Amino acid sequence: MKTYPTKDIRNVVLLGHGGAGKTTITEALAHITGVTGRMGKVDDGNTISDYDKEEIKRKFSISTSVVPIEYKGAEGDIKINILDTPGYFDFVGEVEEAISAADAAIIVVNCKAGIQPGTYRAWDLCEKHNIPRLFFATDMDDDEASFRELVVKLSKEFGRKVAPIQIPIREEGKFVGLVNVVKMKGRKFTKLSDYEECPIPDYVTKQLDTARNALLEAVAETSDEYMERYFEGGEFTHEEISAALKENVQNGSIVPVLMGSGVNCQGMNHLLQAIDKYFPAPSDVECVGVDKASGERFTAKYNDEANLTAKVWKTIVDPFIGKFTLVKVITGVLKSDSTIYNATKDQDEKIGKLYLLRGKEQIEVSELHAGDIGAVSKLTVTGTGDTIALRNAPVEYEKPAISKPYTYMAFNPKNKGDDDKVSSAMQKMLEEDLTLKMVNDVENRQSLLYAIGDQQLDVVKSKLETRYKVEIELSKPRFAYRETIRKKVKVQGKHKKQSGGHGQYGDVIMEFEPSGDLEKPYIFEEKVFGGSVPKNYFPAVEKGLQESVKRGPLAGYPVVGIKATLVDGSYHPVDSSEMAFKMATILAFKQGFMDAGPILLEPIASLKVTVPDSFTGDIMGDLNRRRGRVLGMNSNHHGKQIIEADIPMSELYGYNTDLRSMTGGLGDFEYEFARYEQAPNDIQNAVVAAAEKLNAE
Repeated sequence: MKTYPTKDIRNVVLLGHGGAGKTTITEALAHITGVTGRMGKVDDGNTISDYDKEEIKRKFSISTSVVPIEYKGAEGDIKINILDTPGYFDFVGEVEEAISAADAAIIVVNCKAGIQPGTYRAWDLCEKHNIPRLFFATDMDDDEASFRELVVKLSKEFGRKVAPIQIPIREEGKFVGLVNVVKMKGRKFTKLSDYEECPIPDYVTKQLDTARNALLEAVAETSDEYMERYFEGGEFTHEEISAALKENVQNGSIVPVLMGSGVNCQGMNHLLQAIDKYFPAPSDVECVGVDKASGERFTAKYNDEANLTAKVWKTIVDPFIGKFTLVKVITGVLKSDSTIYNATKDQDEKIGKLYLLRGKEQIEVSELHAGDIGAVSKLTVTGTGDTIALRNAPVEYEKPAISKPYTYMAFNPKNKGDDDKVSSAMQKMLEEDLTLKMVNDVENRQSLLYAIGDQQLDVVKSKLETRYKVEIELSKPRFAYRETIRKKVKVQGKHKKQSGGHGQYGDVIMEFEPSGDLEKPYIFEEKVFGGSVPKNYFPAVEKGLQESVKRGPLAGYPVVGIKATLVDGSYHPVDSSEMAFKMATILAFKQGFMDAGPILLEPIASLKVTVPDSFTGDIMGDLNRRRGRVLGMNSNHHGKQIIEADIPMSELYGYNTDLRSMTGGLGDFEYEFARYEQAPNDIQNAVVAAAEKLNAE
């Protein structure tokens, strides 16, 4: 593939609900532009972009794939970097990375299924990142696909900026062509995506008039001059409509709707024409960064002539194809066999060969110009989100905004002795997927794996087995409970042992009571009179306390909020020792704790749930069933409500799956630890019983 200048590049991300047809469209575009001799199929596991074993097995995309194609545009050849993203919500990190590298988006909608949760999420991401977009209605070959109904729904949900620029032509129920609403001409498919001009059928006149009026209205709203002409009944020329479309698609005020069939390659030429005509080249957009020398923000324009800067938007770590660092060049030209400076980590790194990735295929190139996307192999320092620049002109671009994982499970190696193998494999997967997080929970003696959802956890487990030949077992995590007391008690602890020679003797009388401070495990005081316990044994008593509060007598959880006072005791001039007094204290603690009304404290989280208005009642009812306390509700002014609540952490286990079920995938949540509160008796009894069972095993 030849090297393309900035103005002849288009970086386009495919977004949409899982199963809408993004990968099939990618395959069709690659096929009609000569990349492949025959179209692959998702069900057959032979598509360009879904090449990973997990994707082939599960028949859906898990990672973002780059598929560069070449197209002969209206003003010459252009290169289109297609970023095919997963549609399932658990893999949103892949989508967020791809959007950070894209300059425009195609939101794929299955015409038969209509608007789905993934459609809304795709739109919201485009709004958040302010990138131009168009809708592509696929599966038009399905007899039950109604383009008219889809356009009505799209307009209702996303506003008057939605403008259909095509109308389907059907003969005997079959999708055979379309009407170009901009040029007002019929197009009949001949072979695959090729077409010939044809008369506009009479039966589409009404629908065409509606679409034409919607298009003209959208064009009229782009300027005062056009609006005045529109109201006076004036016409717009084809050139004026095209120019207005280009300008306003790029600024987001018009969102065209196109159509086709991915399976039959129909409509793909029209889609390529739209990408060429209406989507921006990198030279039309800007990238925000920070000058590290001055700390000031600046805006970089994509430009071949400036000093080299590039941002890393994705990392691939695969034992079969190797490690690749995917970059988007912002300014200058990135060349092979050169030294780069990682401005984020302040380190130099040598690069060897440069590649274009097309699925798993590696195409070697000598250089990449500003705006282009490529890959570097075997970098050791540079990772996702880092910026490449010149050492004497260090800049840093914004990192991809990646969703934070809140779903987690405990994990253990299935086979003893595999700890190091699992840890090494997990580190590689964490490098590849920023939505994964591994936490060593020392307190509960467990390793935790955080992800966006249960499906992602299952994929990780499967990848570890197939890629790295190690197996893990996932299980429900132990929650970070605490133990404390409610009453004041006075107890004696005596450690006495005689076994010939020096014996062991320690005797303490202690008072235990609530300290009122749950932030500290314990407060220690001594009120010993008359030397019944020599001062040199006081540190040993406190050591006994330090050891005791690590694992409470109730269920083995850390103890908090205890005040321990040494009031009396006795000693033996020969047999007493620090160890003896430490053991005596441990005995006193165990008895005193269980006599002082022991209770279990459960962690409480501050939860925020964001859902469309229509689901607020269901969500609040569910939170009440989970022992949550709803604190308030606020609108985010985008048709959604943010519900705030306090809820026990244990009740959030599995919440991600339940929230998606209740909201059809349109709900989001986040939480953070807030405080500890006394657990209800039934919860305490269940936790204590579980601890006893675990100890028995």
